[in-house]
Amino acid sequence: MLSEITLGQYFPGKSLIHKLDPRIKIISIILIIVSIFTAKTYAAFAAIAVLTFALVMVSRINIVTILKSLKPVLFILIFTMIANILWTSGETLLAEFWVIKIYAEGIIYAFLMALRIICLIVATFVLLTYTTSPVALTDAIERLLSPLSKLKLPVHEFSMMMSIALRFIPTLLEETDKIISAQKARGADFESGSLMKRIKALVPILVPLFVSAFRRADELASAMECRLYHGGEGRTRMKILKISARDVLFLLFMAAFLAMIIYFNFVFTHAI
Repeated sequence: MLSEITLGQYFPGKSLIHKLDPRIKIISIILIIVSIFTAKTYAAFAAIAVLTFALVMVSRINIVTILKSLKPVLFILIFTMIANILWTSGETLLAEFWVIKIYAEGIIYAFLMALRIICLIVATFVLLTYTTSPVALTDAIERLLSPLSKLKLPVHEFSMMMSIALRFIPTLLEETDKIISAQKARGADFESGSLMKRIKALVPILVPLFVSAFRRADELASAMECRLYHGGEGRTRMKILKISARDVLFLLFMAAFLAMIIYFNFVFTHAI
């Protein structure tokens, strides 16, 4: 069910990850992404997997919730693995059928690519959307991009749009799930028939979904106007972001982790 997808949801808590400054989280995510795409050895991939698992444990978020976050990319994971298995050549031939050759190197490469995608998604969700409220995330993005405001760029408006987009992802998924259930109750069939028939069956879902989305957007705009929202100029904050020693230590740890991944790439035998 679409309602089980946890993309964009925030889970309040008191873990170490929850208490980190959101600006430090964003910078840490950048370091993790660089580490993930820099990794080229088995040791580097193992270190990334361990770090991702450690972040999940420290955040105290249910592992089932983490697994639900992978549902939207399950097709991408399967397609990526199959593509790498079929198109990656090597020295150890495992099976051959017509023009299709499967090598051990291809299976290893496919597994590492899937691990890379999983670690990227899980680490991003755990550090950002799961443990950071939309308001804190908006403030963090605005503070990090504040130098661009000197160039007359709408930094606050951009941050607000990103925050609203993340916040409304679970809302729209829930709305879609309700529409699908309502259409099935009226006898609609979304699972049988040809591809074109299934595509046409989506029309009764898309039309009310777009109507609902525009209605929610209009209600949100009216609510913001009633609260005298006029952009970021002269706007104050109830909570001022402050970087503590804990945040600095965590950022230094992430920088050291990136340095370790680069070191592993030079010391150990390359895997890919």
